[in-house]
Amino acid sequence: MKIVIFGLTVSSSWGNGHATLWRGLIRALAAEGHRVIFFEHDTPYYADNRDLTSLPNGELVLYAAWPEVAGRARRELADADVAMVTSFCPHGVEATAIILDAPRPMAVFYDLDTPVTLSLIEGGADVKAIGPRGLRDFDLVLSYTGGEALDGLQARLGARRVAPLYGHVDPDVHHPEPPLARFESDLSYLGTYAEDRQAALEALFIEPARRRPGQRFLLAGAQYPQDFPWTDNIFFVRHLPPAEHPAFYASSRLTLNVTRRAMAEMGWCPSGRLFEAAACGGAILSDWWEGLGDFFEPGREILIARSTEDALAALDRSPEDIAAVSRRARERVLAEHTSAQRAHDLLDALEAARSTPRQPVAAQA
Repeated sequence: MKIVIFGLTVSSSWGNGHATLWRGLIRALAAEGHRVIFFEHDTPYYADNRDLTSLPNGELVLYAAWPEVAGRARRELADADVAMVTSFCPHGVEATAIILDAPRPMAVFYDLDTPVTLSLIEGGADVKAIGPRGLRDFDLVLSYTGGEALDGLQARLGARRVAPLYGHVDPDVHHPEPPLARFESDLSYLGTYAEDRQAALEALFIEPARRRPGQRFLLAGAQYPQDFPWTDNIFFVRHLPPAEHPAFYASSRLTLNVTRRAMAEMGWCPSGRLFEAAACGGAILSDWWEGLGDFFEPGREILIARSTEDALAALDRSPEDIAAVSRRARERVLAEHTSAQRAHDLLDALEAARSTPRQPVAAQA
């Protein structure tokens, strides 16, 4: 099967969660004999932090401007089986137009940021990757978030067929490694700065650091502001490439997961970092959201913190207790949440969607 994707980025993991997910999924699809052509706008901030230049059994097409690549995109679509646009694709509207004009491929939209998309729609804002007709013309709409998010894509954006395609991890990339001294910590956190995560980060990471000055806290990620409330025992790594994630997780007693507010409120939104950390043998401390128990068993495979006191109590757990939690989490991930499993979920969703032929597209106003 040939799959053509118009996405945000696969070439750079800087400041986004899309790239690592795409890499795992594309590797898993390639292992099954499928070919992916990925179109990515060549922006300076990703170009300056590029950590991937080619795809297995596929091709990465970097372009500076849409007009220069539109012809190539049409040629690739002519013999494609599936054509996909993703959330936050800089030229999603233009890509959608040529996909719907191509008679052969199944038209798919994959929203990796569904709660953010729906929140923008609720607020009356334009969503860059989605045109005025919403999602009604796609044969299948996939969502990184399950639960009520799927209903929202239908009710708010007209999606006709929806299915969840959750996060995952590639165990060939994320696996246990020896710890490194520069990453040693009692509690670590890996994530791009987001204002709507800051309150939870204050409660579950920064305040514990204030109360435990003798312990070491490590934060890694991009876009943190100058006025971030650092303490003397919080250490910072500006950008951590995927190749260093295993050592990062292995070097911390606990690693924290904090979910963006819109996603936490909607639920069923497992971050890819949850699966990465577990696959690397990290013990995870996470904020709570509805549906979390569908992915990990709280208390046995993942620790939950709703307050600073909960985070401190987790830090006080014995090494044996923490090791048991991490072992169970890794077993769960390898059984249910690998990129290979998600590739099969994708193929199953595509096969199910084939039973609903695309209806003729009505003329846009």
